[in-house]
Parts: sequence; structure tokens; C-alpha cells
Amino acid sequence: MAENPAEKSRAPLDVTAISRRIIANVEQVVVGKRSQIIQVLVAWYCEGHVLLEDVPGVAKTILARAFARTVGCTFKRIQCTPDLLPTDVTGGSIFNQKQSEFEFRPGPIFAQVVLADEINRATPRTQAALLEAMAESSVTIDGQTHRLLPPFLLIATQNPVDHEGTFPLPEAQLDRFLVKLSLGYPSLDDEAQMLEMLKREHPLEKLQPVLAAEHLAACQRAVRAVHVDAKIRRYITEIVHATRAHHDVRLGGSPRASIALYRTAQAVAAIRGRNYVEPDDVKQMVQSVLGHRIILQPESRLQNVTVAEILTDVLDETKAPLMEAPAAVRT
Repeated sequence: MAENPAEKSRAPLDVTAISRRIIANVEQVVVGKRSQIIQVLVAWYCEGHVLLEDVPGVAKTILARAFARTVGCTFKRIQCTPDLLPTDVTGGSIFNQKQSEFEFRPGPIFAQVVLADEINRATPRTQAALLEAMAESSVTIDGQTHRLLPPFLLIATQNPVDHEGTFPLPEAQLDRFLVKLSLGYPSLDDEAQMLEMLKREHPLEKLQPVLAAEHLAACQRAVRAVHVDAKIRRYITEIVHATRAHHDVRLGGSPRASIALYRTAQAVAAIRGRNYVEPDDVKQMVQSVLGHRIILQPESRLQNVTVAEILTDVLDETKAPLMEAPAAVRT
């Protein structure tokens, strides 16, 4: 087992340097998507999970596999289909005839990085099998709780165009995802670079780990120690409360949304090299943290009002506090 860097030295963990190594390594495979790579890393640092909603063929699976290889984590892919059973995800107890007893056989959810591909093609019962793993990092089978090996990250994908034969995720389940992202098509230059990279072999095949899973778990602990001033906490709650009061919104952000914005702002600050949060750290995560948690009024949808526009209005109307680095945490 690799030595924990936080225990190896009394110096604070350099989350920024570790983040740069991870981002640079993933960019050897996924080009032109630095913003999305950073936000996936933010979610992992916060022990949260990611929903990628995009059309096929834009490297959603490759992104998940690249993160797993970069951090030296085990990786499993769950191809969601209507006939997928909960036990196909979690595993179950199998009778061993030689020993005349039942033994537990873990399912793919027990990997450290799990890709649930086309999650909305699975039935609600199977989708629900993921909820305990996402919320508690554990799975309960036959009354026995099994812990998942940290650092656990679930990346789920869904196609926003193809709705035939799908089971849309309910709002309660969407709320369990820390962030929702879209990769989008690459630019002309990035796509040309991608073709050059694929000339001889897929770059993922030669991608090497740049750190151990224990180091990322140490980063998760370091992120939680990032200072959040009372003014910033107030700013976060004002943003979330403004979504609830907006006239175009039927259902605004929940308290879980406030916690998500709080945690992700800590991670952004750590990646940027600070041990305290600034308003810009909060603003950077508003769209991806709150976008999938807001339900519009029916008449607003008919008028083509978008959640992104509402969140932009909320940020414009919510005054950001003037901040200085607290004396106790200045670097």
C-alpha cells in the first residue's frame, strides 16, 4: 500500500500540483475539454458523482477510463439495458456446492471508478440499486453492508436525443449527482489533433498512472479543510434561495444543492492553489451543480426559458461579497 502523502510530511498537501498532473495526463487522451475534466476532478475530490448527458461518440466512456488509469484505480463498465437486474450491478450471494454455503460475489459496482453507460435505459428498480452506493459508498445485500473501496466515483451517461425505450431519471435521483456536464463536439482543430493521435494506436492504451489512489483520497481530505468564510456561506445560500423564489422556477435548489455548491467551491479553490474560497469559485460551479436540480414552470418551458438563463440572472442579481484572504489562512 502506498504511503499516505499527508502522513509522510507535515507540509500541506499540494492539491494544485497533483491536479495539474491528473489534468495533463487525461488530456493526453481527451483533447480540448479541460473545463469538463476539471469539473469531473472537482466532483471526485468532493466524493460526489457525475452525470454526463451528451450525444454518442464524444468520448464519455474514454473520459471515465482515462481518469481511472491516471489514478491507478480499478474500472468497471455497466452497460445499462432494460433487462439489467439490480444484482447485475451489486452482485449477490451464490450457493457454493463444494462448501455447501452461500458466498458473496461482488458486482461491477465494487470498482473504484464505475461507468454506468446509458443509465436511463435501465429500469427504475435497477437505477435505484445505484443510490446507496452513490450516497453511502456502500452496498447492502442480504442484510449485510459491504463498503466500497475509496476513492469511489460513479460516472453515468445518458443520451439527450434518443428517448425511445428509456426510463428518465426522476428528480430525486438527479439530485444525487453532484454535477451534470456535457462534453459537446470538439472544435475543428481538436478533432484534427484527435485523428493524428489515433494514427497508430489509441492513446488510452499507453496511458500510465501518475499517482496512486491513496493520493487522491488524501486530496479529498485536504479539500474538506479549505476555509469557507461566513460571507461565502451566506452567498451560497442566497444563490440557492434565489432559485426557489424565481418566478420561472417550480422547484429550486434543495439544501443538498447548497452543500454541493459549498463542497465544489472548496475543491475549485484547492485546485487553484488557495486554502480559502472566493466568490469566483462558487460562480464557476453554479451551472453544473444547480442546472439539473431546477424544474421550470410549464409555461416557462413553453416560452423556451432555459435553466442556464435563470442561473445567469440569479448570479447577476445576487451580490457577491468583497473578500480578502483571512489572516489565519493566507499563504
